[in-house]
Amino acid sequence: MFPLLPAGSATLLGPGDDAAVVGAPDGRVVVSTDVLVEGRHFRRDWSSGEDVGRRAAVQNLADVAAMGARPTSVVVTLVAPPDLPVDWVTGFARGLAAACGPHDVGVVGGDLSGGDAVVVSVTVHGDLAGRAPVLRSGARPGDVVAHAGVRGRSAAGLDLLLAGAGAAAPELVRAYLRPECPVAAGPAAAAAGATAMLDVSDGLLRDAARIARASGVVLDLDAVSTAFPDDHAALGAAAVVLHRSPHDWILVGGEDHGLLATFPAGAALPEPFRRVGTVRPDPGDGVPVRVAGRVPPQGPTGWDHFGG
Repeated sequence: MFPLLPAGSATLLGPGDDAAVVGAPDGRVVVSTDVLVEGRHFRRDWSSGEDVGRRAAVQNLADVAAMGARPTSVVVTLVAPPDLPVDWVTGFARGLAAACGPHDVGVVGGDLSGGDAVVVSVTVHGDLAGRAPVLRSGARPGDVVAHAGVRGRSAAGLDLLLAGAGAAAPELVRAYLRPECPVAAGPAAAAAGATAMLDVSDGLLRDAARIARASGVVLDLDAVSTAFPDDHAALGAAAVVLHRSPHDWILVGGEDHGLLATFPAGAALPEPFRRVGTVRPDPGDGVPVRVAGRVPPQGPTGWDHFGG
């Protein structure tokens, strides 16, 4: 695997010893970890090794970007059953490289083990470049809510696969199998004065509520078709085939790994952020997120890791 993996310019000592050495010029290290479990987060009959490698990397790079930091390196653990083809493993390495290489992120080591199913765990490290981290708790009334990336496409792709209708919109299936995060937008948002930010991995309503509760405010999102016109249009074919509304996927669909942030009113939004709402005072009614000023309909608000 190692010859297939990028080193990254922050790597001082790569794989081959008991541990890697990675530079931390800021003096602080941003760190996060995530796991993918076969049968829970992916299926091998849908996902190639390269697909899983890309997803495993992207969901971790997104977490560091959401702190306003630049990801520098990852370490990877792979649990593999005895019947896992070698081609799947080398494809997995190529997927890691495809996701990490363009962002100068080194894959600097990890661990291998046998087991009954494929399990992937990735730990990512990042550099703040002297800036304060962007937390979930900094949004203030009057701030602008902005989003970078796509919405609803991964969830629509999963639903198409579950329905056996992936051919109806292969670009949405690809968005599920190989999501992309605007990684560079995270540090750009921090430099532009973002007051709060997170990776939208579990659904827009659920993750927007996390910022709202941490900050003691309400996030009032614009109407879906106004805030996300490109995504609304891209989901049209899947909506027809599955008799669903694009609104559902945009509001509650997860795993697109876009970035949701708040900025002071009047701030210049860095590309590719787009305004999608306003931060308002919390009236104390227990509703942290509104859509076009209204309380969203009762129902699921996003992915629940233990409830499904």
